[in-house]
Amino acid sequence: MYRLAKAAVRITGQAVRQVRHGSSAPQDFHEKHGNTVLIGGAVFCTAVWSYVATQIGINWNLSPVGRIMPKEWRKPEE
Repeated sequence: MYRLAKAAVRITGQAVRQVRHGSSAPQDFHEKHGNTVLIGGAVFCTAVWSYVATQIGINWNLSPVGRIMPKEWRKPEE
C-alpha cells in the first residue's frame, strides 16, 4: 500500500508541474480539433432539425386559437 501511495504522489506532483509550467507533450485531439468538431456538430444538428421542422409534414398544432369552440353554458338547476 505504501508503494501505491508513493507512486500516486509522484504522479500527482508531475501533473501539477506540467500544468504549472505548460505541458511539453504534443497537442492532443481535443486541443487540435475540439472547436472544429463542436462547430460541425452544431451545424449538423441545426440542419437536421431545420429539415425536420419544415419538410416532413408534421402538423405541429402550435395554437388552438380559432379551432376550439367553447361549450354551451348550462344553467345550474335551482
